Amino acid sequence: MTNTQLPLPINYIADEWSECLLVPDAWNLDPNTGQPIHRAVTTGPDDVERALRHAERSYRVEHWDDAAKEERAAVIERAAAIIQTRIEDIARTDALTSGVPIAMARRIAEFLPYRMRSAAAELRVLPRRKALAAGGRDVRLYKVPWGPAAILTPWNGPSFIPAAKTVSALAAGCPVILKPSEHAPSSAQIIVECFIQAGLPNGALQLVHGAGDVGAVITGDNRVKIVAFTGGTNAGRAIARAAAEDFKVLQLELGGNNPALVLDDADIDVAADGILEGMTKLNGQWCEGPGKVLAHKKLVEPLVDALIDRISRIKIGHSLDENTQLGPISNAPHFATLRSRIEGLRSHGATIHQPAPLPAFEGFFLSPTVASGVDAAVATAELFGPLVSVHSVESNEEALRAANANPSGLDAYVFGSDLERAIDIGSRVLSGEVRVNGAKIADLGEDSAQSFWGTSGIGGHAPGESIRVFCGDRVVGVDSPDLPI
Repeated sequence: MTNTQLPLPINYIADEWSECLLVPDAWNLDPNTGQPIHRAVTTGPDDVERALRHAERSYRVEHWDDAAKEERAAVIERAAAIIQTRIEDIARTDALTSGVPIAMARRIAEFLPYRMRSAAAELRVLPRRKALAAGGRDVRLYKVPWGPAAILTPWNGPSFIPAAKTVSALAAGCPVILKPSEHAPSSAQIIVECFIQAGLPNGALQLVHGAGDVGAVITGDNRVKIVAFTGGTNAGRAIARAAAEDFKVLQLELGGNNPALVLDDADIDVAADGILEGMTKLNGQWCEGPGKVLAHKKLVEPLVDALIDRISRIKIGHSLDENTQLGPISNAPHFATLRSRIEGLRSHGATIHQPAPLPAFEGFFLSPTVASGVDAAVATAELFGPLVSVHSVESNEEALRAANANPSGLDAYVFGSDLERAIDIGSRVLSGEVRVNGAKIADLGEDSAQSFWGTSGIGGHAPGESIRVFCGDRVVGVDSPDLPI
């Protein structure tokens, strides 16, 4: 835990590694101690332009025959094998940049090779072209990569999201420019190193660094044909506005204050366990975590008591400590945002409960927090941390109305003993996914499909659909005078 230095991030542009520019008087900090772990970096305008030119030159649709598809799948599998050898390196880097305890960071890192191999398997079975029924005429449907892809990833999933998004775009055949969050660039660096070592074709993948200014240049450039972004709603709106100029394809996974409905027949222990798991998983720093708890009035007091009891027994500690259950908030700006959210709820009359003892470190530590006794109508801001607000409702229908009054559109939760009724209520919540009596991350089923509703984004995700996001349909065939019109 004493050696928390990380290598200085570097760019990978036009098939070469190159130094980044240093941001004056700025450092990336260890969230456990507030001490520097490396200098803050960015990519200069000339290098960004060089990356865009190279991505445009590298787009070659005609190379996507079956042999090329198999070659790309083999490269992805080699990259997965290389990542397998660097699990501990990835886990440590994730823990140092996101604040997530290393035991959890390691479990996520161990899933990366599986995610990549599944993309290779999907690539092999995805038909690049297929014949269509056309009365004996030669008519074909092609799956064509859209073109250069900009992938912008957040600090809360520093290895998994860059790996998952990048492998999908690479499998589709899109030349990728990856820009990880300036708050957590080092894990994406490792992922790119593994891909390059595996022997990706020239131009298939480039890596640049920097803040929103770099992201804006890339996503606004007309040479980029598809943007995949995971992050905040305001940044997503800016990307969508810029993309409208040339109608880019967008996949935007944003955020919201995800509701949790605690119905009148809910088991208090089941609800408290589920809400606690959701608000502390990844230190609460995940876009699908619960935020606004809408509990039947008779259950509010026992639910708050149960949450306080559980929170008081959580071990908060250094993110590299194997025994830590909850680590620090990832970065200083978000730590300040969370404290501001808490004070905002307090100013509206909420009682703030923070029962967990904090460790003797100078980092960005926060007790899991329950804010109770405030009107649900004022609790609309995304929390994105170990924090929930609890609100009293008169009935299950009122809980549903309150949830849909300011819908997150991304995720929601329902707790109730009558599963048929809970699922029925869940089906009426305006969210892409609704979990009943739990708060896990893994997909609910093999054929799960989740759209991003409302302000939670554009597009969606589902097992088996990741590569298809980066492909467009093109039908080519022999016309006929016998067609009706």
